[in-house]
Amino acid sequence: MNQDKPQVMGIDLGGTAIKIGRFLRDGTCLESWQISTPQPSSPGLVVESISQVVNKVKKNHKIVALGIGTPGPTDVTGKIVRVAINLADWQDVPLADLLTSKTGLPTIIANDANCAGLGEAWLGAGKEFNHLILLTLGTGVGGAIILDGKLYTGPQGGAGELGLITLNPEGPVCNSGNNGSLEQYLSIAAIRRATGKEPLELGKLAQAGDLEALEFWQSYGKILGVGLASLIYVLTPEAVIIGGGVSASAEFFLPTTLQEIERRVLAISRVGLQLLKAELGNNAGMVGAAKLAWQLVES
Repeated sequence: MNQDKPQVMGIDLGGTAIKIGRFLRDGTCLESWQISTPQPSSPGLVVESISQVVNKVKKNHKIVALGIGTPGPTDVTGKIVRVAINLADWQDVPLADLLTSKTGLPTIIANDANCAGLGEAWLGAGKEFNHLILLTLGTGVGGAIILDGKLYTGPQGGAGELGLITLNPEGPVCNSGNNGSLEQYLSIAAIRRATGKEPLELGKLAQAGDLEALEFWQSYGKILGVGLASLIYVLTPEAVIIGGGVSASAEFFLPTTLQEIERRVLAISRVGLQLLKAELGNNAGMVGAAKLAWQLVES
């Protein structure tokens, strides 16, 4: 019976909702829940909400660890949330230790985009590759780097902020303090600023053959290709995976993105490169958090 097998819980902590899943070692999701993020979303209330679910599940199942994706950077040990965007009063919160003290379970945390990358590498579009990068196109532009099958976050835990590379030094100011970051041209806010429309609307217009919308997506794809060219030269991944809400319109911009990459990147730096749409959708962060938990147990 599955309840006798060791399991982990993968948790995706967002500003409005918390997604929680129960996973076997092979990635099978046995059960999942979504609860509302408490308001105000202070660390104490969030820890209490998650702990209640975990402790209830623990009574009937052999849960051995927790993995959590958070909306912001974490420390290199996977214990401390440095800051959590869209959550109230989160600054250097020892989230892993707080949850361990409430649940008795070993806990590890990572940035949500990193979790999404890990999820896609484990069970999604990246499962055939050892070296890949993920770019999530949404409210912001997040990223993840997978090298030799492992999440790479650098010596301090801050590597992989792929959306913050400079595209135009004189461009719009970014929340990071940079000017003209990739995020300032590819995020949902950037799309609204450029067109006055929502990405979903532009996708529907393109589907209906609207020339203006099709031209916008081609322009968008070109900018994405320019940004990816720099990343490909540095990391020479086997695959680039595009996720996030904007990827719903990938069919209209990825062909142009690939053309731009092929034009800008030397063939030796992109041998066999695959440009793919993410497969796990909104579950990627939860799946990746579960993978983190398994890695913690097995380390």
